[in-house]
Amino acid sequence: MARARSVLRIGNASGFYGDRFAAVREMLTGGPLDVLTGDYLAELTMLILARDRLKDPSLGYARTFLRQMEECLGLARERDVKIVVNAGGLNPARLADALRELAERLGIRAAVAHVEGDDLLPRRSELVLPEGLLAANAYLGGFGIAACLAEGADVVVTGRVTDAALVAGPAIAHFGWTAADLDALAGAVVAGHVLECGAQATGGNYAFFREHDVTRPGFPLAELHADGSSVITKHPGTGGAVTVGTVTAQLLYETGGSHYLGPDVTARLDTVRLAEEGPDRVRISGVRGEAPPPTLKVGLNRLGGHRNEVVFVLTGLDIEAKADLVQRQFTAALPPEVRPAELRWALARTDHPDAATEETASALLRLTARDPDPAKVGRELGKAAVELGLAGYPGFHLTAPPGPGAPYGVFTAAYVDAKAVEHTAVLSDGRRIAVPPAPVTSQPAEAAAELPEALPTGPTRRAPLGLVAGARSGDKGGDANLGVWARDEDGWRWLAHTLTVDKLRELLPETAGLTVTRHLLPNLRALNFTVTGLLGEGVAAQHRFDPQAKALGEWLRSRHLDIPEALL
Repeated sequence: MARARSVLRIGNASGFYGDRFAAVREMLTGGPLDVLTGDYLAELTMLILARDRLKDPSLGYARTFLRQMEECLGLARERDVKIVVNAGGLNPARLADALRELAERLGIRAAVAHVEGDDLLPRRSELVLPEGLLAANAYLGGFGIAACLAEGADVVVTGRVTDAALVAGPAIAHFGWTAADLDALAGAVVAGHVLECGAQATGGNYAFFREHDVTRPGFPLAELHADGSSVITKHPGTGGAVTVGTVTAQLLYETGGSHYLGPDVTARLDTVRLAEEGPDRVRISGVRGEAPPPTLKVGLNRLGGHRNEVVFVLTGLDIEAKADLVQRQFTAALPPEVRPAELRWALARTDHPDAATEETASALLRLTARDPDPAKVGRELGKAAVELGLAGYPGFHLTAPPGPGAPYGVFTAAYVDAKAVEHTAVLSDGRRIAVPPAPVTSQPAEAAAELPEALPTGPTRRAPLGLVAGARSGDKGGDANLGVWARDEDGWRWLAHTLTVDKLRELLPETAGLTVTRHLLPNLRALNFTVTGLLGEGVAAQHRFDPQAKALGEWLRSRHLDIPEALL
């Protein structure tokens, strides 16, 4: 991709491994594109791919993408659309070979390159990483992708790069940016973060979903400019909507404070400015960039042990007493020598008084067991639960017979010197290009933001927070991220002064006792909270009812507090 100053149109066709299969074809046929990206990786996905690789060393990549290319690679080449995806997972070289074999079988000319160097598992001793890992992958930046495209690649597959690198890499190649173009790189990273989760930028998972037709939202695209600014939009005639609200929601998703750290640049989220430019067009501008940190984040996946779950159904009257009885009976029935290391009980009061159906008259008591020894969460656990059947609470039954238990994974993050990672672009002809780390680095400090002027006092009404504020939440390892934004300036003045850390803990009692950090982003009229440890050892460990905190924001929006009547 030669140096140019024209607009670069980059679309997205996947936000996770399992996203809409037809999106690749929809994006290629829906309108003009220069590059089509796909994000297939997440913390849980890396564990799934690691287990695939254990069974068969030739696997470890997102096989869905290969099937999508069987259907659409020819279409992409006809339309001269470059494909850039992280579907290589733990085995980008093998996926690249499989794509070449596919192209040859279909009679399609396509130069396939890949990026490697993120897999640190073979170097775990040298880099002093923990033992017992299934996967250890550094988050690489966009310059390896750019090197592949600059050398004529039509398809680039990567392993674990940052999600935003899928957009930043093509922009680097197209506009000829260097590591010194920090503001432009930061703008591309912000655009990449908006695109990375697919239809979340076009109305999917959106707090105010009733305002738009999101029956089948289209996937987003960004029109990037040489200065790093962009317009987020979608193909004409596709569903959903692109608004300042949908873009704000995605900007807050799985981020933190003012500094968004990456391997190529630290993007200043507190400098982002959004503006409606027309129907389904939102301009992103003003993004400032700073030098990246000297270290790269490394995602570590390991088996944490084995887990099992038994769900007791409690119906009708005396729900709390029934729950107490079954816990006492189960504890007495389970022999001490097979007692799991961890037993957790959670009662979900899904029951309603005087209910018209048996299901709505019932509550669920969930028992979760964990232990390094699979035997302690297997047969004996299920046996102890089942044997209570005729001796337990009235109406005793389970949602399903207890299973044998299953292994669970744990995700943690580590950091290594960026200079120790061998970031490499591997071209279609086998040539290898070493990609150097950022020449200048710095360790950023969080920027302090000023509170807006408080809203004047006046009459209030008890009402759900979600009437005046949106929210989007998600996971980063064992921590939950919760972004909340106001829809106008008055709402922001009230929200910034009202939704303190103490108020958040009051509204979400599950956060009590945990470290909660609040960040202000005035340009977005937003607060971003990090709740440390809410998710335990991460999504694969299934620590809580909503293990990825996907609905944490909606729970917050449903909570009632005193809201100024002027805002309602």
